[in-house]
Amino acid sequence: MRRLGFDDLTRLSALLAMGTRLFLGIGICLILMPAAGQQAMAKGPYDRLPASAKIKPAATATISMARATWDTGWFQAEIFKRLLEELGYAVDGPHTMDNRDFYLAAAKGKMDLWANGWFPSHTVFLEDDRVRGKVEAVGFEVKAGALQGYLVDKKTADALEIENLDDLKNPKIAAVFDRNGNGKADLIGCNVGWGCERVVDHHLDAYDLRATVEHIQGDYSPLADETISRYKQGKPILLYTWTPNWTVGTLVPGSDVVWIQVPFASLPTEKKNLEPQTSIQGVPGCADDPCAMGFPPNDIRVVANKPFLTNHPDVKRLLELVKIPLEDISRQNARMLGGEDDNEDIRRHALQWIATNRKKIERWLNAARALQAVKISKTLPQHEVGPKVSTKVLRVVTKRFEPLVIYEDKKYVGFSIELWEKIAEDLGLAYELYGVNTIAKLLDEVERGAADVAIAGISITVKREQVLDFSHAFFDTGLQIMVREGSGSVLRQVISKIFAVIFSRELFYGISIFLVVLLIASHIIWVVERRHNPQFPQRYPQGLWHSIWWAVVTVTTVGYGDKTPKGTVGRLFGLVWILAGYFVFAYFTASVTSTVTVQELHGIIDGPQDLYGKKVATVAKSTAADYLAQQGIATVTVDNITNAYPRLESGEVDAIVYDAPVLQHYASKTGRGKVKVVGLLFEEQNYGIAIQIRSPYREELNIALLKLIESGAYEELRNKWFGQ
Repeated sequence: MRRLGFDDLTRLSALLAMGTRLFLGIGICLILMPAAGQQAMAKGPYDRLPASAKIKPAATATISMARATWDTGWFQAEIFKRLLEELGYAVDGPHTMDNRDFYLAAAKGKMDLWANGWFPSHTVFLEDDRVRGKVEAVGFEVKAGALQGYLVDKKTADALEIENLDDLKNPKIAAVFDRNGNGKADLIGCNVGWGCERVVDHHLDAYDLRATVEHIQGDYSPLADETISRYKQGKPILLYTWTPNWTVGTLVPGSDVVWIQVPFASLPTEKKNLEPQTSIQGVPGCADDPCAMGFPPNDIRVVANKPFLTNHPDVKRLLELVKIPLEDISRQNARMLGGEDDNEDIRRHALQWIATNRKKIERWLNAARALQAVKISKTLPQHEVGPKVSTKVLRVVTKRFEPLVIYEDKKYVGFSIELWEKIAEDLGLAYELYGVNTIAKLLDEVERGAADVAIAGISITVKREQVLDFSHAFFDTGLQIMVREGSGSVLRQVISKIFAVIFSRELFYGISIFLVVLLIASHIIWVVERRHNPQFPQRYPQGLWHSIWWAVVTVTTVGYGDKTPKGTVGRLFGLVWILAGYFVFAYFTASVTSTVTVQELHGIIDGPQDLYGKKVATVAKSTAADYLAQQGIATVTVDNITNAYPRLESGEVDAIVYDAPVLQHYASKTGRGKVKVVGLLFEEQNYGIAIQIRSPYREELNIALLKLIESGAYEELRNKWFGQ
């Protein structure tokens, strides 16, 4: 055993000193801990939380959110989703659900909330024994602003003096709105399961209208879309609708349509107490004030699971504060109808609204964040999305996209529909077909499992492939150009350009300036020559006429010589005027040459490169409009492609650029002999059948498509709808 040296003793001493300091520190901490605890208790739980927790709950906290089946309410749902995310939560959804499915899921705690509660219309769901007391309506997105009622086109209402549903008892008036030939007025009504259909049916019974009025039910969106098309054709229309809704944004009450009143207040038994509320003041487009609408005004409210609200007072506070003006919802719905109807469009609309209203949104969020200080964030369990459709009968969803999908006589026809019928026949599939009004809802129906298949003119894109699956492309298409029949004739082009030059604004301005200068020159030569030259008479009218004659023949270098200046000043001016003639006609020749070039005279339109300098029509906010804008080609925009055809046929525009199948269909049918489609496709797209990811039908659909192509049946079908 080795003896301890001096260095060893030094190291041992240092270790003992370090241990002493460690034990002393621990002792001090034990003494001070109670005081620190008392001080922390005095400060409260908020002060003990880390800074991040004061701003938002735990990152794992997830809210399960739903939205209604009507896409006119998806804008509000997207706003709430974004605000909840700003509050610090992850949001699962929103998942599209039917009314009853949502209320049952919320009562079971499988869904936390949605922003599409309509009250009192949804009171029937709250009173369900399985739901009662388990969910709660929170806040008022729209207070008493959601109206319901019946509209008639103003032209017919004024002509027949229709102000009341009671007027439809008259068989002659009812027959005006008959579409199917049974003599009854066709009232475009409310979807089964929405709740409003029970009130419409009650009205028909209460007002004794069954003998003259028929409640037309089905898919509201295509029925309403068809109704608006009838209105634009000048035909009478009668429909049930509500606000906010795109129908009222398109058909303006008081201008295009009028609200017709009910004879007296009458509601189903469970809503009798609301009858006094069915007369509403200040309704635009109604003959009386207050207006007997027949429906009480609805509040649009958030509905949430009660235990969820109890555990999340910050979320409840936010839901209580948010207000979304009815006008903003209506404007957004109109944008969807105008073509901005993809899910990305709806998300963009919500973000724009949030940016516009940032100041008040910050107040709402700050009020909600204050309540996060007094609660400990809990991780919310992930919830089931909701019931999935499971049936042997396939549900097939579509959307109007003429000529691929046409809605007429309350049924769907068109290239895509007939193609699907052949596929279903080959595979022995039973199915039911229904329609929606926007591409966002079309895709959502498949994504959430409400539909098994979607078919229309659905472009296969990278974004869509991330959430859906597709069959093989069944239609390769893109943009194309339509021109007048015979517009490629060189002679016709020459004549057209000559007329264009003759009646051009530039030529008019040039001639006007020339005449003014001519008059000035005529006066000058008359003034300097009239006293000593008999060729320019001294009397003003006669002298001015002779001066004008001299000025014209001189400047054109014709120079007949019947009139010549005699004086020195006159001859000098004549010399200047002769030289000016060379410049005037050189400028005129150059202008005509630049306007009527060889390319313009012989430039037949057969591709996008020939569109520059032409008058090109297309539909506003379409793929074609975007393409033309990117290429720097000036356009004449229309709201609907049907408005462009007369402009082309009359020569008002030189060409139309739009989706190829639409133009091909018109050229082979209505426009045959008047217009033609020219050139190759550009900005190509592929249409496919949309199905869920890992759908069991994918391979079967692809095999059936290939069979149709190989057998020639596909080519026959395509030629039927689009020509050779």
